[in-house]
Amino acid sequence: MGSGVLVLRNAGSKIGIVASSLVTSQLACQSDTAYRSTAWGHASQVLTFWHLASMDAPTVAVVWALAIARSVQVHLQPWIIFLLAGGTWTVYVLDRLLDARQAIRANALAVLRERHYFHWRHRRTFLALAACTAAGAAALIVILMPVAAQQHNSLIAIAALAYFSGVHAPTRLPRWLRQVCSKEMLVGILFAVGCAAPTLTRLHPAASPWPIVLSLAFFAVLAWLNCAAISSWESPRTSRTIPAAIIGFAVAGLAIAICLPPPLAPTSALLSSAALSAILLLALHQFRHRLAPVTLRALADLVLLVPALLLIPGVLPR
Repeated sequence: MGSGVLVLRNAGSKIGIVASSLVTSQLACQSDTAYRSTAWGHASQVLTFWHLASMDAPTVAVVWALAIARSVQVHLQPWIIFLLAGGTWTVYVLDRLLDARQAIRANALAVLRERHYFHWRHRRTFLALAACTAAGAAALIVILMPVAAQQHNSLIAIAALAYFSGVHAPTRLPRWLRQVCSKEMLVGILFAVGCAAPTLTRLHPAASPWPIVLSLAFFAVLAWLNCAAISSWESPRTSRTIPAAIIGFAVAGLAIAICLPPPLAPTSALLSSAALSAILLLALHQFRHRLAPVTLRALADLVLLVPALLLIPGVLPR
């Protein structure tokens, strides 16, 4: 036990040194070569920090949740937004810290990326903040969330716990299950369900849930494509199926959006925004070799914010 702790501490110090040089050189490379414009250089630094600090996922979650809610004229109270943002950020921080810790124990630092190094270097700060956001989220659930919503959201929590157990536990999930449902697919489904759940639980009893279910399905696939593309970019062998899958998704989204009847115009706009995000993701895939890895990873999440256009007053049809 003592030797294991010593190895972990030594590995932690090594990863800190590697992370410092890696992130510093990454930012320096971006400043010197990729971004010669001062304005764009500042924007790239903000974008990089947005990604490294795990603020990208909660931003996307909030935008998607608000867009889905507005498409069916459901108002989400501010505490719901804070709960979704804080919960998502906490989950992603813990996931990256666990990934880093697992790689350290296995002496497999090659699998780590800039976001893992950044989190491990500042793990004490991240853990303290994550504890605060987790406590705040728990307080919001106990004090403000209705009992019926707690029961529905408990299913999502159980699914998320099962995901963490399968990904980070010493014993991996059965091979047949990993073949049927990949990590990227699980993340996509859980992420989209978490975004749609606040609207589903607050939908009027007389309203049809199918527009939300349709939007949920498309956003789950979009999140899956996002994770699959990133995994492919960070892998030695780039998947050849990514472009075809993205094109198929975009075409299907636009086709369904066109075919939906006029009363479902807000849902059509929502599906069209998801298709546009996919098209931008495809553009990133085509130009991935011209972008720094950390910038490419941040832009992959940035293009998911296209539905934010629907939050502008007067843009979303009624």
